[in-house]
Formats: sequence, structure tokens, C-alpha cells
Amino acid sequence: MYPSRSARRSALTVAVAAGALLAGTVHAGAAPTSATAAASGAANSPAAEADRNKVLVIGLDGVVLDRLKAARAPHLQGIMSQGLTARSSLYAQPMAATSSGPGWSTIATGVWPDKHGVRDNSFTGKQYGTHPDFLTRIETANPALNTYAAADWEPITSSSQNGPIFSAQVDKRLNLKGDANGYRSEDPKIASAAAGELRNGNPDAAFVYLGEVDEAGHASGAAGQAYLDAIARVDALVGQLLTAVTSRPTYGQENWKILVTTDHGHTAGGGHGGSSAAERATFVLAKGAGIAAGSVRTDVKLVDVAATALDHVGISAAAVDGTPLRAADADVFDTVRPSLRSRVDETGIGTDVKGFTHTAPAGWSVDNSRMGTGGVAEWRGWAFATDEFWSQSQRDQWRELNVRSRDVFAVADSDEWADKPFTGSYDSTLIGPKWAVTGGTSRTLRFQSHYRHESGQRAEVGVSYNGGPQTVVKSYTADATAASENITLRVPAGATDVQVRFRYSGSNNWYWAVDDVRLG
Repeated sequence: MYPSRSARRSALTVAVAAGALLAGTVHAGAAPTSATAAASGAANSPAAEADRNKVLVIGLDGVVLDRLKAARAPHLQGIMSQGLTARSSLYAQPMAATSSGPGWSTIATGVWPDKHGVRDNSFTGKQYGTHPDFLTRIETANPALNTYAAADWEPITSSSQNGPIFSAQVDKRLNLKGDANGYRSEDPKIASAAAGELRNGNPDAAFVYLGEVDEAGHASGAAGQAYLDAIARVDALVGQLLTAVTSRPTYGQENWKILVTTDHGHTAGGGHGGSSAAERATFVLAKGAGIAAGSVRTDVKLVDVAATALDHVGISAAAVDGTPLRAADADVFDTVRPSLRSRVDETGIGTDVKGFTHTAPAGWSVDNSRMGTGGVAEWRGWAFATDEFWSQSQRDQWRELNVRSRDVFAVADSDEWADKPFTGSYDSTLIGPKWAVTGGTSRTLRFQSHYRHESGQRAEVGVSYNGGPQTVVKSYTADATAASENITLRVPAGATDVQVRFRYSGSNNWYWAVDDVRLG
């Protein structure tokens, strides 16, 4: 979290005594609680409870994945060995700071800050009414399902001026106001209460937050032993939650999916909020049916947590930016990952980061016949790169805002190319395969686009049918960052194939990145 704990507490007005919470005091939502539903009849009968899909999301504030791997954390490392480990990355300013308000809002709502509106810990501009948390979406779509949220950072579950991220529509919300001993004191109380609910209650979807690791990061940095010790203590609490799930009387007839994630990273010396790779680093761990043991993915984003939770309990995830984990990314650009290489001319990227290639995926090609000579080798014409590589080539120039691209994407960057002597100008065209179409019909060209504009550059999407002349169907004349594009193509009579071209030209201007190009 950020700013300091004491500053946060002074801004919050909702306080609930720890003893009362452990005794079961909750914020009552508008939807029926499990007790109310049970009293109403068979909705919560043993037969109805059996064989249900259930999901638990565990939020660990400010945890660095590499430090988690190095810590004494058998329960979290067990999830990794039994299921999925996926590194991910955040945005940076001006989309949002790498702080807890935007981070947990992104995880809970399944949409990026340009939609949910939370850009820092002031929560100014929040749009939870339009983009609610996943538990509220579940309640809205199917009130018969039971939802639960527990946290000791008040904006998550408390109706304070800064929250709540999880709305009052959630069946049970547990909020524990902090005391002088910090999250090391609070987290065990939250874990104990949540474990009781998971074991003895009947939540279909639950979110539990633990904050001590972030507090240790701020106090002593992520590189020290104190940070590892905090991870170990929190891991023991995660173990309590997992044991509570497996101890349920009906566990054998239930299909649980467990997700663990974090809201931001930490620098080695402690702190977050900026645009460094360490501050932007996040992860998603998951286990459950359909998730291969020991699997690793590079295409997962934080917004996928909410999408996966919704999907697992039978609620559509169409309204969020995320993709359920069961729906693996099929983007052809990702197939070039084995060809990725380390830096050539770039100096600000680690030598161990393999993150760019000029090898196009099958069916695709790059036309550099108009391209100038010289310049930075990595960006000489359209390249295929990862966020880890491209965004660190030059920080704080909006490259970090390319959040809707996943894994490997295509990028034309005249700004970085011009960082070494060159002749001519930047002019490169990315050419797609020939896709079959039927004359007289309409098709939709879909892709993710991240474009930063400057006078003097051009970016245009062109199509040609049956190898004929090109028609420009989209031109960019202003910034269009993190955009999901849908372009209707009117297929002319007699056409049997269409080919798409992305042409970018400029001279030491900005850039254009595209990903997940599909003909719908």
C-alpha cells in the first residue's frame, strides 16, 4: 500500500473491533446471506451445495515473485508446483501509479484503470458503478450464489471515502481496522475469520486480502531477510485458508479454483508507485481443474483474475478486459517467443532479457524496402517484442500503457530507432496472411492498438482483396493508446481473400504497437 499506514487510517472512518469480527460481525450486503437463503428453503440444501464450482482469490499485497520463490513458503510454492505460475506487469503513469488503489481495483473489477478510473490511492474518479468488482457482478447475475470478502486494508471492504472496492452488494464483507502493530497483527485475525467462513460457511466466490508483506517491503526493502520472513508468515496464513477449503464436509463434491495474486511489486530498497520493472512486476498463481501442474504462462494479465473467477462460477466475463485462464491466448505473434533474443544496441535493458526478434510468425512478413539505414538495430522496421523488453527501452514515454497487448506483440518505434545515427526515414509495413473471405459479406478486423502520435508521422491500416490495390480503412491522427480496434470490412463481390497491412512512417517520432490481429 501507499501512502503510509498511518496516513491511510486517518482518512478512514469505518472501524470494526477485531474481537467482534472474529465473532462473525460483517457488513451485510443487499443480496441474501447464506443464512437467509437457507431459511428460505432448498437453495442451500446439501444436494444443492454439492458438486458446485467455487473460487477463492487470495490477494497478497506487494509480493515480489522471485522473493516468494526464495522464501520459506511451502503453501504458495505448493500452488506453483500443483498449478500455474504466470508473471505479469502493470501500467505506469499517466494511466495509473503502481500503488494499491489502482492495483486492487484492476484485480477486483477485471478492467484496466482507463475504465475503473482509480489512478492512485486517493480513489478520485473511481467508476465502480459502471465497472463493479467480480463479487458484485456475481451477485447481480445470480443472487443465489454466496459471496464473501475479507481485508484489513479498509478501502477494499469498508464503505469509506476511499472505497469500497468490493461493494455492499457482496453477501458478507469483513473489515478489520488496523492497530498499532500493523498487518503482522491484523493478517492472522483476517485469516482466522476467513478460514472459519471457508470451512463452515458456504461461499461460492471469496476474496481474502493479507497485507503484511507490503508493510515489510516499505520498512526494510524487498531484498532483505525481513521481507522473506514476512512472506513466510503470510504463507502460513495462506495454508490456513487452503486447509479450510479442503476440510469442508462437501469438498469432495466441489470443484474449487484457487487464485493468488498481488497488486504491485517493490524495489529492492523498498517502495513502489513508479515505472521500473520491479515496481510494475506482478503475478498470478492458480490451481484447480484444467490447470496443468507446474505450468508456466507468459500471456496472463491481472485482469484475468476477475475473468477467471466469474467464468468458474458460470457468470459471463464478456464485460471485463480479462480472459479466463481456461481460454489460452492463441495469438500468432506469441509463436515467435522461441526466436526472441537479447539486446543488440539498447543499453537500458538487462543482457539476460530475451525480448525482441525480427523473425515474423508464419504467414506474416515485414516490408522494409522504404526503410532508412542505420539506427538502433532492435527497432529497424517492425519488430516483435515483449513488454518486459520494449517498455524498458525508454521508461515514462507511455510504452507502459500498452496493457491490452499480451506476451509478444508487433511494434514500430521510430523514436527508439533514431537513438543511433541513421539515414533516411522510418517507413516499414507489417503484412498479414491472406485470409479467405466471401464476396458481398461483411467481416470485422479486430486488433489491439497502442499508438502515440506526433506531427510528421503516419500510421494506417490497409486491406487488399485478391491481390488488388490497397484501400486504407483506418488512419491515426491522434493518440490512441491501449485501444481495442474493430473495423468493419465490406468485402466486394467476387473477392475470395483479404490481406491486411499496417504501415508506419516517421522520423524520430513516436511508435505504434499492434497485437492479436484477427478477422472476425
